[in-house]
This record gives sequence, C-alpha cells and structure tokens, in this order.
Amino acid sequence: MLKFLSKMERTRSLIIVGFAVLMAVSLVFGTGLLGRLRGTAGEPVTGTEVLATVGGDDITVADFNRSKENIEREFQQKYGGQITPAQIGYTDQRILDDLIRQHVIVQEAKRLNLTASDAEVAALVRQNNKDASGKFDEQAYLQSGNVTNYEDGLRAQIAADKLRAFVTAGVSVSEDEVQKQFQRQNTSLGLVYVPIAADKLAARINPTDQELRDYYEQHKTDYRILEAQKKIRYLFIDQNKVGEKIPITDADLKAEFDKLPDEQKKGAHRVQQLVLKVADPKLDAIVKAKADDLAKQARGQTGTMTEQEFADLAKGHSEDPATAKTGGFVAGVVRKNPNKPDDPYQRTFETESGGISGPIKSGNAYYILRRGDDVTETFEDAKPELLASLRNRKAYTVAAALAQRAADRLKETKDIQKVAQELAPEANMKPADMIRETPYIVPGDDVPNIGSSQQFEEAIKPLENPNDVGDRTQIKNGFAIPMLVDKKEPNRIPDFEEVKDKVGKAFRDERAKSQLEETARNLANSVNAAGDLKAAAEKLGLEVKTADDYKIGSPLGDLDLGGATGETLYALKEGEVTKTPLKSGSDWVVAGVTKRKEADLSEFAKQRDTLMEGALSQRRGQVFQDYLLAAQSRMESEGRIKIYEDVLAKLEGENQEPTMTNPQRPVPGRPPIRIPTK
Repeated sequence: MLKFLSKMERTRSLIIVGFAVLMAVSLVFGTGLLGRLRGTAGEPVTGTEVLATVGGDDITVADFNRSKENIEREFQQKYGGQITPAQIGYTDQRILDDLIRQHVIVQEAKRLNLTASDAEVAALVRQNNKDASGKFDEQAYLQSGNVTNYEDGLRAQIAADKLRAFVTAGVSVSEDEVQKQFQRQNTSLGLVYVPIAADKLAARINPTDQELRDYYEQHKTDYRILEAQKKIRYLFIDQNKVGEKIPITDADLKAEFDKLPDEQKKGAHRVQQLVLKVADPKLDAIVKAKADDLAKQARGQTGTMTEQEFADLAKGHSEDPATAKTGGFVAGVVRKNPNKPDDPYQRTFETESGGISGPIKSGNAYYILRRGDDVTETFEDAKPELLASLRNRKAYTVAAALAQRAADRLKETKDIQKVAQELAPEANMKPADMIRETPYIVPGDDVPNIGSSQQFEEAIKPLENPNDVGDRTQIKNGFAIPMLVDKKEPNRIPDFEEVKDKVGKAFRDERAKSQLEETARNLANSVNAAGDLKAAAEKLGLEVKTADDYKIGSPLGDLDLGGATGETLYALKEGEVTKTPLKSGSDWVVAGVTKRKEADLSEFAKQRDTLMEGALSQRRGQVFQDYLLAAQSRMESEGRIKIYEDVLAKLEGENQEPTMTNPQRPVPGRPPIRIPTK
C-alpha cells in the first residue's frame, strides 16, 4: 500500500483534501465544534494546555486529542485500516490546522452576523432527539450528558451552514462544462506506453573501471567516513535448519489443536470458483467482459447464489479443469490471513455465505468466487498450519539455546572454526556455512545476509579490539555471535576499492537521471504513430506496456497521469502518439492511443441531474475552501491566530500522556436552553 501511495501523489492529495472536507463536516457541521461534543455525564476531558488561540478562542490539548480520535475512527470506517492518517501525511500539525480552520468558520460567521438564534438551536435539538414514536424526548435529552456543550456545537453548526450558504450563493456550473467533464471521465482509451524511469536506465549502464575511478576522484569527499568501520566475522545458527531436526508427533499437534479456542477453529469457510484464463494479453478486455457477465449472472437480484447453481455455472464455463469438475470447489478451506492482501480468496471474507466476489484479476486469469458455508476446522485440516507454527516455536527455542552455548564457547576459545566444528551436528549445518564475514561496516549500512539491523549494530558496538566477541543476537533467519576482525578509525576518506560498489551505484544513478529526459524525447521523436512505438522502444531496450480500457484521471500502472498530462492523452486521436514525453513524478512516459471509445452521451442524459448537482456541490466546496483560506490569512496577518509551538512540539515529539484533567463544563453565564416539546 505505501508504495502505491508514494507513486500516486495526486491521488494522495485528493484523499487528504477529501478527508479534510469530510472532517470539517463531521467535526463542525455534524457533531459539534472543537470537542464540544455531547458525552457521558462525568466523562473527563484531558489536557487543559492551550495549543492555539483563534480570535480569542482557545484550542486545548483536549480539543486536539478528541479530534485526533475522531479522525482515526473515520479512517477506520472509511478505509478499513488499509490506510491510516499518518500514511497520507495527516500529521499532528495538519490536525491542528483543521481545528484552526473550524474556529475561523465561527469567527467569520460572527463577523457577518450569521449566528444562530436560540429558536434555531432548539429546532435542531428537537430534530436530533426523538423517541421511537417520533416525539421529542426532553427528559432523555437532559439526562444524556453535558447539554450546554452539545448546544454550543449545534450553534456552531448552524452558523457554519449559514456562512457556507452566504459565501456560495452565487456559485453555478454550466451544463456544457459538466458534459465535457463527463466525456473526459468516461471516454476509454486503448494505450501502448513506455515508462522511462531512472532505476531502469541505471541498470543498463555499464561504466568502465576508469570511469568509476574518475568519478570517485571528483566526489571522493562525499564518501568521507565519519564513524569507525568494523569488519565482523560471525557464527550463524540457522533457525530453519535447526527446526528440520526437531521431531514433532501427531500427539504434539493434537495437543496444540485442543488448545485452540472454538472461535479460532470456526474461522474458515469453503470456496467455489469459476476461472477464466487470459491466453493472450490482447484478449484481456474480451475475457474481462465475459467474466463481468458471468459474475452478474451469479449475483442475480440478491447478490448470492446457491451451491448447486454455482456448481452448474462453474462446470459450464470454468477453465480450471481441476475445480470445474468438482463444481468449482477449491480444495480445503480458506482461512483469513491479513498477510496475504493480494490473495483473491481473501476477498470472500467481505461477503455473506453464498455471496459472490469478483471478477478478480490475479495473474493471467479472472476469478469469480462464491463463499460457501462456514466450517469448523478438523484436526486434519489444521495439521499443516499447526506443524509449521509448532516447529517454528520449537526451532526458535532450540536455536536460541544453541546460540547461547556458541557465544559462551567462542568467548572462551576465540576460535570460531573450532566452535563451528563442535556445534555443526546440533545446528544441522556444515561448519563452513556457519561462518560468515561482513565487509567494513558502519551503523545504518545494509549488511549482506543481515540487512540494516539495529540489533546487530548494538551487538557489535562494544567490540573494540580484534577477537572481541559479542553476545548472541537475533538476525534474519536465526542468530549471530559476532567477533571483531578489524577496525578502521573514523573521519577518513576511504580508498576507491573500499567504496567501489557505492561509487558504481552513484555513477549509474547520476548518469541515468541525466539521460532520462533525453531518452524519453528521443523515443517520442522517433515515432509517428502508436503502432511504431513498440518496435522503437525495444530498440532502446525499454519495456513496453499496454492498457485496454484506460480512463483519464486514473493511474496507469504505477504512473499517475493527472492534470495537464491526462488532458494531453485525452486529446490524442486513435493511432496518435505523444509528440513530447509526459511527466509522471520523477519518471517520463511516451504513450500512443491504439483505440478510442467515446463516452456514451445518452448515459449523460440519464444522469444529468445527479451530475449537475455533484458538480455544483464540488464547485461550492472549492469556493468555500478558498474563502476560508483567505479569511485565515487575514486573521494571521492581523495577529489574531497564535500557535504555541512548545505545546505542539511536545505532542509531536514526546507523545506524552496529558497530565491534567478538565471535566466537561458549561460555558459560564449561559444555562442550557429550555426546549419546548412542541
């Protein structure tokens, strides 16, 4: 997921902007302003420290904490945990910015005399607090919590609605621009395209030894080593090898199975599948269309299908012979596994029993899946997973104990070869495979077979003299007992041979970046039609990709072609190719249109009213946001907005729990409104 977001800056921005609007609605217009929410009587609110002031109003740590909790809850509901606020840059500073913006709304409403009357607040209270018969339940309302704070929130909501209506009263959209937007979004293009990325070009650059030496001489100070370098020889205990020797009986597994809670044994179900294979990428659209039709047929009016009906469908259409003859049933059961988000069978957990998932593209096939009955796992069903889990746990325990013995012996003998010979039978390894050596390394280096490991760095940190032995430490796939071979003092410029690999990577990256745009322009200039692009790209050693049903504004593989770039593609006629390469982040792409299917304007006519309303709402939202930005800028220039950076830094950096409590209390001087029941 992270990788996906990092390559889709425009999409990420839309999520952030969209969610900011959502939170403005939910925190200001819906549940009350700045934490003045209706809560349980006596519920404490922590954090009385003031984070910011806006026109004389305080934003406290309690306000901030409550807003942060609301945002996290909204993200969980909207994205199901797949995207967190932090992943798209929703920092503490951004949350505070949103709170400030909400106060700006209230201040502007006051300035323009758009405040709410008691009668308007009372009407909204009655609307929001009805009993089962539809009548206002005053007693339940007054006893439910801090009504004064709740009414203040409603007052702010009404004022915000009035301000928005006032600011956007003159906003309009024309049918022509909405229709053109519909055409842009619903015209589908068949594309052939060539991504041109620096890392791909770098892999094809083969510098001579002399070029690398010359580059090193020009940049040698860039490689100055500021920390001591250490070369480490270490004894490796492979946990998997140790585990292979551990005997595990059926009785052991049965004991593990009996310990499982009932709910864990029931967390599986059967699955039926219908598979359509894509024999040639050119046929993808045809296969997809067939899969869509079959999925629609399977869902029917209810979204579900009986086991026998799906079995008949699979037998008649599925191209997976192993499951087609059994009515589409997949062998065994499907268990929920969050570590396999790309596994199509995991999608069946999103439906009810009998529900249909798909079509789902996986590899070179489309899958239509039916969730079967939930099953209680038998011992035989669970055995493979139990065996892997138990063997892994036992292997860890045995390998850790063996590694501790190895560390004790190595500290005693200082002879790594001797210790490897002694323990090789128990480790189920050859002595030569147990002894490994690192190059000269400093903290943060990507160490071969280990990676960047803070645990390993901590283990070698005390080693100062040759033959010093460290404590056992866990590394990838097992344990290591490190011994210092040699140490080079810091603050020196290394020899060329020491950093040759780093020099080579830097040279290739720099050369690739300098060639990137030139390569893209040369490719674009060498073709006159989309049909010529594949051959021209292959001559340059570049990868050619295709898309059969691309729509403007959507990602193209890993590329984000929004804005002006998307408009350039939309303007191409069938057979045309981009005259100049298109920019996508730090990459370039040359694309041609192989087919073009214009949007169906009869569909626009059917959806006209909905589309017009949506476009108008979007335009009003943008106008209102621009207005608020201008109002906030004015208040900042007047010194009416102040942020207490020390308090914010404490929240962001130390992440300390609030040390004070502040129970919800009414605003002094104003009792709750007495709401007439009629």
